[in-house]
Amino acid sequence: MERQPFFELIHSMDKVTNQLIIEWNKTFHEDLGISQIIVLGHLKMNGKSRPSDIAKTLGLTPPTLSYLSDKLVKRKFANRLTHESDRRVIYLEITDDGVDVLNRATQAGEKLRMNLFKKLTEQERDQLIHLYQKLNSEE
Repeated sequence: MERQPFFELIHSMDKVTNQLIIEWNKTFHEDLGISQIIVLGHLKMNGKSRPSDIAKTLGLTPPTLSYLSDKLVKRKFANRLTHESDRRVIYLEITDDGVDVLNRATQAGEKLRMNLFKKLTEQERDQLIHLYQKLNSEE
């Protein structure tokens, strides 16, 4: 692949992603960033988790996760729990309020993506599905 079209592809992908994040921030009025929503999504999917494991899985630094966790706990979207036998081990767990805000954030994101994909024809959407499946394959 030539360098210029490759750069344009990356730039276009980044531009779409950034615009979606900007629009999501404008429409989702919870004073939460996308990183906090991603942490809540991890907790909902994986259950209570050690912050170090969350940071590693999500590619965040431990100080970044600590900052995000503090905000989530303060807003009562997550709880800190200690291990039964070793009180030095801390876990994060999503709360019911955290599940609720995560669901609302997910719905807002889906609505934005639906509006974005309406610009495409059915054939273009089918092509995009095929392309994303190819990019996500392990081959």
